[in-house]
Parts: sequence; C-alpha cells; structure tokens
Amino acid sequence: MNKNYMVSLITVIVLFLIAYVGTQQGAGLRLVFGIIVPYLAVILFIAGFARRVMGWSRSAVPFRITTTCGQQPSTPGFKQARIDNPSSTLGVVVRMFLEIVCFRSLFRNTRMKLAGGTKLTYQLEFFLWIGALAFHYAFLAVVVRHLRFFTEPVPFFVTLVEQVDSFMRIEVLYDVFQGGLPGVFMSGLVLLAAAFYLFLRRVMIPQVRYISLANDFFPLFLIMGIALSGIFMRYFAKVDIVAIKELTMGLVTLRPTIPEGVSGLFFAHMFLVSVLLAYFPFSKLMHMGGVFLSPTRNMTGNTRQVRHVNPWNHPVKVHTYDEYEDDFREKMVEAGLPVVKMPEEQA
Repeated sequence: MNKNYMVSLITVIVLFLIAYVGTQQGAGLRLVFGIIVPYLAVILFIAGFARRVMGWSRSAVPFRITTTCGQQPSTPGFKQARIDNPSSTLGVVVRMFLEIVCFRSLFRNTRMKLAGGTKLTYQLEFFLWIGALAFHYAFLAVVVRHLRFFTEPVPFFVTLVEQVDSFMRIEVLYDVFQGGLPGVFMSGLVLLAAAFYLFLRRVMIPQVRYISLANDFFPLFLIMGIALSGIFMRYFAKVDIVAIKELTMGLVTLRPTIPEGVSGLFFAHMFLVSVLLAYFPFSKLMHMGGVFLSPTRNMTGNTRQVRHVNPWNHPVKVHTYDEYEDDFREKMVEAGLPVVKMPEEQA
C-alpha cells in the first residue's frame, strides 16, 4: 500500500488548522496569515518561476530532438504529417496550440495491458484526457473569477466568465424583503471532482500508485482543500465579502489592512492558496511554464533539409576528399579507382 498520500493529507490538514486556529480571537496571528504570508508567497512564486524559466532558456539544445509520431518531409511519394512532424514555424505553432489548448498528445496516449494474462492490448486513456481537461479549465475559470477580489472596477471578462459559469441563481428583491441563493459555479465543483479523480487514479491503478510519491499527492490535496473551503464559504458559512475584498484590495494596492469581520475560515483558505503559490515553482506544476520551452515540442523536424551542427564541437582540422584526391590522384588512376578530376584536368 502506498502511504505517501497519507503524509500529504495530514500535512494539508495541519496547515489548514494552523491558519484557522492561529487567526482566532486572542491568537494574534491575523497579521501573519493575512499580510506577511501572502506577500512572501507571491515573492517566492515570481522569483522561483523566473529562476526556473531562465534556467531552462539557458539550456543549450544543439540537435533537433522533436518528439514525433508522423512522417517527416521526404520524397513526393510520402505525405508529411504537418502537425505531428512540423518542418515549419507555422506547423510548430499549430502543434503547440493544440497541445496547450486540447492536450492533443494526452488524447493519443495509450495504456498497455495484458488481457487474460497473455494477450497484449492497448487502451486509450480517454478518461484521463477528460479529467485533465476538466481540471485545468476549471482551475483557469476559478482563477479568473477570483480576479473580482483583486480589481476595481471588475473587468468585463471576469463578469462574462461568471455568467457562463453560474447556474441556479435565485433572487427575491422586494422593498420589505431581499434574499436569494447564490449562483452555483460549475468550475468549483468540477475542479474538486477532477482533482479527486486524479487522486483516485493514483491510488487505484497499481502501476501509477507504485511510482507516486508524496510530492505527487501534496498539490492535489492542497487544491482539494482550497476548493472545499471555498465552496463551504460560498454556500454554507457566513463570511463578510465586503471585508474580504477590502483585505485583498489592500494587498494589491500595497496598503495592507486587516478589517474586522474576516473569518478564520477565510484566512485558512488564503493560507492554503499561499502555500500552493510558494510551492508551485519547486514542483511538477511548473509544466505550465515548461511546456513552452520543451525542445521536444517547440522545434521543427527539418533534419532532412537542414544540417544542424553541434555548437559545442571544438574546431577540428579536417582533410577533405578534394585534398585527399589532390595528394593521391595519380596513384588512384593507376589503381583504377574513380576520381573526380583526371590528372590532365588538374593541370
């Protein structure tokens, strides 16, 4: 049994409780979890992200190591796979777009399995592709929606995403009574469900469970904790949205303040977000930035058209064939060997 997920789960629970208990009345840590920790998390995220990207950008890639699953441009009788094996910049752009937006390579991923213990079969990882798409797009929608708390006025695209994302909104507005139910945001529920699916996949599939480490489960539990606490605050707990926006706007405008009325649940929620931000550049989550710098994806497969010379090669004095033939032309002719130039042509 893989117990790594228990270590990650307990760690996330402890982090949540530390922030929740530490921000209760009398604990005196609201300044720490409301101002100091978020600023430190943002600094670590920006500095760590920039450091990783700059390190990747400085890595020399002397040869074309494009990952391909299609025909390279060749003779007219063989049709080129222009997306799977692009030989032009436009083809690379299309390939990268489909990879980033549609997870094209993950859609084509297959899992090998022995059926009946003897027959080798290959199965499409269709549910993994659906789960990954749901997870990433739900995460993006949640991030865009939360820009409402950090901007004033709220950008139009944030409102547009909220309108597309929400359903079942009920409002009752009268002079003597005003009430209703907040709209249910699909992205929050989908994010929680998709993260839980990715967790179950790591636990239920023996091969994946065998190679899963604690640092594979930790971000999943962090995201599930963030989603759960956010859903609980929106639909069940009574939180002061005005006070929360005052706090977040103070952080953005570099005039931080801790207003009255902000609950410990929000501080715990924000602390988990801060931990995720600080952890991001040092984890596998950095594939968000790394995919753009992956030489197996962003290079053209044109090795049949262009000769790529390793820039690390030291200058080597070579003896060309023309020089070789000039030295031994007469002897080659006497031996009956073909030459490019006959002795009389050389003269």
